Amino acid sequence: MSDIDQAKEVVRDRVWRLLEREGAVPEGSYGKIPGFYGNEATAERLAELEVWKNAGTIKANPDWAQLPIRIRALQDEKLLYMAVPRMASLKPFYLLDPESLSLLPEEAAEKQGAEQTARRIGVDEMRPIDVVICGSVAVNRSGARIGKGAGYSDLEVALLIEAGLVTEETTIVAPVHQLQVVDEEIPETAHDFSVDLIVTPGEVIRCEERRRPSGIVWEDLTAEKVGAIPVLEALRLQKYPRRE
Repeated sequence: MSDIDQAKEVVRDRVWRLLEREGAVPEGSYGKIPGFYGNEATAERLAELEVWKNAGTIKANPDWAQLPIRIRALQDEKLLYMAVPRMASLKPFYLLDPESLSLLPEEAAEKQGAEQTARRIGVDEMRPIDVVICGSVAVNRSGARIGKGAGYSDLEVALLIEAGLVTEETTIVAPVHQLQVVDEEIPETAHDFSVDLIVTPGEVIRCEERRRPSGIVWEDLTAEKVGAIPVLEALRLQKYPRRE
């Protein structure tokens, strides 16, 4: 583990323990993207913003923490792209179209509901993304964020940047509990992205220091990581074909 990884882990551990100690999350939240109490209020606060009202396409993680926002996206008749857990498919996103759902938004936005009703699609079938909803363990007011350490949010965003679907016009949002907003600096690497908005149940924080990778940072990925994610393996072979 690098020094940066260790520093991130210290922040994660402190925030997870703080959330548990303050009763802000259900039992068993340690090690996960926190599904904090009051996450419904973040969806309502986000829905009041012009950036949400003007958005036609939303990309979100499949975590329980973001469920109210996924539901709200479908209720507001926005096209919702939901990441397939662990990107375990050559087509790593679910397409949830409010006009053709066979389930209620509350059901379709669940992991099981999406698997049942949504079509899996690749990046070549997607429209440009207006708003990205990213799960986070901790964020600071400059927009630096930390996930739970698996790296899937970073890879999803990098893949969409590489495909030209996440652009300078895209707004990246971290919906979190107020206790997840930290004061200290968060170390970042070349593959980390920052968020543009932090939305808590009681506050909207606008971050000014936008930082995004130009695409997938291949040198930061191990062969094992690439091999475990079919869409990355296919893209790597396309970019760097094996020589016989």
